Amino acid sequence: MRAATSVANLERALQLSRELLAAAGDSDVGTLVRIDAERLQLLQAYRSENGQPGADALSLLREISQLNDLALGCMEHHRRIKARELDLAAVGRRAVNAYATTRLQR
Repeated sequence: MRAATSVANLERALQLSRELLAAAGDSDVGTLVRIDAERLQLLQAYRSENGQPGADALSLLREISQLNDLALGCMEHHRRIKARELDLAAVGRRAVNAYATTRLQR
């Protein structure tokens, strides 16, 4: 029964990983934090209850890891987009400051 509960926890963690990837695609940080915390509890519970994972658990853990990597990549992509937007805004501010001092003299 304990093994069945452990696999059920991993299956729930896998489902949460899928939701986490969807939230990362939407750049929904609040949902990401909530889902990741719940998933972490499930994974820690699995680890504390089990020793060496079986083949079925190992397969689930691999898929969780792959989804996690995809979510991290997605969030990194969003971070780069935001950093580029901030860089462009800084360039615009510098341009405004540079041209603000050159008013037309009459």
